[in-house]
Amino acid sequence: MSVRLSPDEAWAVLDASHTGMFTSLRHDGVPITLPIWFVVLDRRIYVSGPATTKRVARVRRDPRVSFLVESGRHWAELRAVHLTGRAHIVTDPEVLARVAAALDAKYALFRTQRTAMPGATRAHYEVARATIEIVPDARMLSWDNARLGLAKRQQ
Repeated sequence: MSVRLSPDEAWAVLDASHTGMFTSLRHDGVPITLPIWFVVLDRRIYVSGPATTKRVARVRRDPRVSFLVESGRHWAELRAVHLTGRAHIVTDPEVLARVAAALDAKYALFRTQRTAMPGATRAHYEVARATIEIVPDARMLSWDNARLGLAKRQQ
C-alpha cells in the first residue's frame, strides 16, 4: 500500500493547510525556515508580508526555496507535502489582487486587529507589502500514513 498522495490530493492538502514552512537561503547558503500563512492559486504558493523582511531579500538574491505543510500527532496519522521550486516577487496587479483577496478570505478570523498590536509591531506591518510566488518544480514529496490503516488497529 502506498502512502504517497496523487498530485491532485497533494494540492488539496496544501490548499486546506493553515500554516506552511517556507525555506529560503541566506547569502552564505544556510537555509532559514519560518512558519508562514499562505494561499494556493493555480498550483502555485503565495505568501505576502512586509517588503522589508529578510525573506523578501533572500528571494531576490536566490530564488531557490522549499515549502512544507504537515499534520498529525502520531506516526500513523502523519501527513505532509513538501515541494521545492523557484520564487519571485509578484508585480502583476491582477495577481496581487487575487492573492490579497484569497489571504483575507482564508485568514480574516485569525488576524490580530492592528489596534490591538503594540506600537512597534503595528509599525512593522504598516509598510509596503511584497508578495512572493513559489513556482514548484517536479520534486513534490508527499505521504499520508493514515493510508496504512494502523491508527484503527492501535485503538
